[in-house]
Amino acid sequence: MITIKCAKCKRKIFRYLKIGKGRVLRCWKTRISKDYSIREGNIVKCPCGNVIGIENGKKIKMKQNSFIYSGTKVRR
Repeated sequence: MITIKCAKCKRKIFRYLKIGKGRVLRCWKTRISKDYSIREGNIVKCPCGNVIGIENGKKIKMKQNSFIYSGTKVRR
């Protein structure tokens, strides 16, 4: 389970179950356990106004360099 945080203000955005190694390019909605983000239409934002990603169907396409994460990834 990883914690995704805003790169600007360091607030929590998601608690997310990351499976496999590699970068966080997209977040599947079914794997998000806690959601602290703000949604404006299909845009996912931090409470400070930083755009984190764009919601697209069953997933959120993450905007690189707008977030940081910590925690452990689950191996396949």
